[in-house]
Amino acid sequence: MGELNIISMFFEAGLTVKFVMIMLLGFSLYSWFIVFQKFSLYRKAKMESEEFLETFWQSKNLSEALRFANNLSLCPEANIFRTGYHELQKLGKTTAASRAADETLETRLAGMEPLKRALRKAENIESARLSESLPFLATTGSTAPFIGLFGTVWGIMTSFHEIGMRGSASLAVVAPGVSEALVVTAAGLAVAIPAVVFYNYYSNQMAEIESRMHSFSVDFLNLVERDFISRQS
Repeated sequence: MGELNIISMFFEAGLTVKFVMIMLLGFSLYSWFIVFQKFSLYRKAKMESEEFLETFWQSKNLSEALRFANNLSLCPEANIFRTGYHELQKLGKTTAASRAADETLETRLAGMEPLKRALRKAENIESARLSESLPFLATTGSTAPFIGLFGTVWGIMTSFHEIGMRGSASLAVVAPGVSEALVVTAAGLAVAIPAVVFYNYYSNQMAEIESRMHSFSVDFLNLVERDFISRQS
């Protein structure tokens, strides 16, 4: 009984089926590149986040936390903090320049709206950075089976055309062409299944990261507001 040889089937297949298999191979290689890239990125980002949050809450002031945050490029909370800190510096200069004698606490807190917008924008930027290329996994998972099916249908059409040309429908004539065509569907599923699994996994990872980012933004904003209130007291 002969063994199934994918390589020989590829070279014996028609031009269209070869093109489909090469396309699926490209989808697979780039998908696995994304999988390993995201694994390394999320692992390092999580480690840096744990270090930063521990240092942030132990810091005596924001300047000390900023010095540590400047050494962390992958930590989303550190990047959000740097954005918020610089916006807070600009807000402090603006407030000092335009402070009125009858300024109330509500007026000062209302003036922090630019800081809130800056934090929200920083969250969106970090989410976009960390989730970059993930849509490709979703696209691969949804389209690879159909690409493989297209190759199979085309291969079967070619096989039946050859049967008609030869005038013979024996199993020996039909089986090789049909098996070659079905391999393309199997290849499409082999590409799609890991892509779907890892897309769902990393989507859950992103949900956790975004939740931590939002929690830090809220905590940082509350910290700044309490500092403003204490200065008014």
